[in-house]
Amino acid sequence: MNKLMPGDEIKAAIVQISDDTIFLDLNSKSEGVLNAAELKDEDGNLSVKEGDIIKAYFLDDKNGEMRFTTKIASNNADKTMIENAYKNGIPVEGKVEKEIKGGYEVKIGNIRAFCPFSQMGGKRKEENETFEGRVLTFKITEYKNDGKNVLVSNRAVLEAERLSKLDALKSKLTVGMTVRGTVLSLQPFGAFVDVQGFQALLPVSEISRSRVNNPADVLTVGEEITASIIKTDWEHEKVTLSMKALLADPWDSVAERYKPEQKVSGSIARIADFGIFVNLEDGIDGLVHISTIEKAKANTNLRKLFRVGNTFDAQIVSVDAENHRIALAPASSVKQDDDSEEYLKNQDDSGETYNPFAALLKKK
Repeated sequence: MNKLMPGDEIKAAIVQISDDTIFLDLNSKSEGVLNAAELKDEDGNLSVKEGDIIKAYFLDDKNGEMRFTTKIASNNADKTMIENAYKNGIPVEGKVEKEIKGGYEVKIGNIRAFCPFSQMGGKRKEENETFEGRVLTFKITEYKNDGKNVLVSNRAVLEAERLSKLDALKSKLTVGMTVRGTVLSLQPFGAFVDVQGFQALLPVSEISRSRVNNPADVLTVGEEITASIIKTDWEHEKVTLSMKALLADPWDSVAERYKPEQKVSGSIARIADFGIFVNLEDGIDGLVHISTIEKAKANTNLRKLFRVGNTFDAQIVSVDAENHRIALAPASSVKQDDDSEEYLKNQDDSGETYNPFAALLKKK
């Protein structure tokens, strides 16, 4: 390995992790060391493991130990290191000293920098909350007059982290895979779901095989769901999910359950200008075309004759499983058919008309 200068960037594999030190493979006789605290989250958990490749910046060589950092800490930053950080795009830690006109004064080592309001990327928990006193990570965007004029951006660091996570997710979240996620919010058009830190969309049409009018009827915020990834558009940072894709398609065996001339009964799922859709079971709707409805003409408003949710008795005209279509026609109910059959069965030779009430009394 060529001799490293302070601020030089490397990519190296983690070969060992101890309690407070991460050892890096430098492809040489020596190893690099990195403070493990830099790669721990707020709960003290490490975000990396042995074998991971990370990006780090060379600090110095002390007693043959080559020290690296993922960012330059405020307490060990001198003017040379800060200028080096600017030239090499190394993140630096800075303490937000106070709010001034147009932004914040930030102290990095012995240098005072300025961060405009627009470049402070963190969200405030409350409107009156201030960033003052917080130690944040910044990118130096301007370094002039020997460090007397320094501009920094916290937003640039957060954006770089976001893009890095997004790039890692591209290889993890692929079309066809099954994922677990948590419902973040519900909208009329679907639900937003957190999948490994990424906000994916579950369209209302992909929630169930049955028709769902309002996602809130079947999902709740905070609920964990299992879904399949059916589409990714990383250019526009979009991932589309489907719970429906994991459910058996009832159309695969529909021809076994429904035959032409069979009497069926279902509820009216929706009404269109050209006919009525009748729900026979979850995910299976049949169409009663307006031309088969006795009281209707081509210009009849079917919504005045029928109501969604009402029971509808029909006879199957045809079944087209491949194109997911069942044609229906209005028919007498099964009960009416049973009554008719009973009527014919109970007529006597005298021609006396069947009286269902009389028949009931005879049974008693």
